[in-house]
Amino acid sequence: METKKTNKELLVKGIKIMGFTLILMFLGPTLFYIALNNTEKPLYIPLLITASLLCILAIYFAFKGLKTIMDSMFKD
Repeated sequence: METKKTNKELLVKGIKIMGFTLILMFLGPTLFYIALNNTEKPLYIPLLITASLLCILAIYFAFKGLKTIMDSMFKD
């Protein structure tokens, strides 16, 4: 009977992706807050677009990181 082992290289890659996701999860909403409190400033629209993209990227990388971690544990 063969025992399954965790692919440590893939696990480290997944953890790095989740670390990057953590940064994006704080940066996106912070920029959103800054943008929405300064609606009269000329950088309102670019900052709002940047914050939206960072939030979307945070969601994407969260799913990608979790999939990578799960693959490292359960894939052959």
